[in-house]
Amino acid sequence: MENYKKIKTAADYVGGLLPGKPVIGMTLGSGLGMLADTLEDPVEIGYESIPGFPVSTVKGHEGKFVYGGLSGRKVLAMKGRFHYFEGYEMKQVVMGVLLMKLLGINDVILTNAAGGINASFSEGCLMLITDHIGFIGPSPLRGLNIEELGPRFPDMSEVYCRRHIAKAEECAAEMGMDIERGIYCYALGPQYETPAEIRAMRILGADAVGMSTVPEAVAANHAGMNVLGISCITNMAAGMVDKPLSHAEVMETTERVRGQFMEYIKRIVKKLEV
Repeated sequence: MENYKKIKTAADYVGGLLPGKPVIGMTLGSGLGMLADTLEDPVEIGYESIPGFPVSTVKGHEGKFVYGGLSGRKVLAMKGRFHYFEGYEMKQVVMGVLLMKLLGINDVILTNAAGGINASFSEGCLMLITDHIGFIGPSPLRGLNIEELGPRFPDMSEVYCRRHIAKAEECAAEMGMDIERGIYCYALGPQYETPAEIRAMRILGADAVGMSTVPEAVAANHAGMNVLGISCITNMAAGMVDKPLSHAEVMETTERVRGQFMEYIKRIVKKLEV
């Protein structure tokens, strides 16, 4: 159980630096890390200082935990995550969310920047993830099962908590904001998908595509955590529009919607307490 020991060591280190106990965990995707800057009385812990922990290498992912208050609750946010395409193994990719579990966090909000596949979506809209297609990549549960976290063959019927989705929809209604629902398809990256791949994903039922979130959601579900997944549709996927894709466009779109996104997450955090 070497991997479990690594996660436990990292969790003990982070927990020892926190002045309180976080109750909600968040993973902030590309360009969405600005939410962590709004936390009250923040405590920042760089990934590089945590024993055995990976570090972020993608632009827009600063690479640190930020603990603090948000909407009257204590949260632990990952300002930057890890991806398989960075060269990490899946067990490393999900270390952050499992660290949260060992700190006693049972509710986690996973956010990402994604490409739109559903033609009715528009750039800058937000999508609540209702399900995912993730058999494209290796499972983060591969190898010896960590019995302390969950069963060998976990059920995946409700990876994304229906109660949390309902509350997130209530928050959108309160804001007068249109919110999409859809299926997120996981791609290994780092290359963007080809038009043919996007057509195949559309046939399978995908509404959006991205290079993160699914491994973390699978690991969190295995560990008995309640997951809320939110995608910011930063661009339309390959073949949907007649222009090349770029990470710069992703960052530009997240910058444009940052105010709405931050207000939305704040309302959700408060609502999850009910």
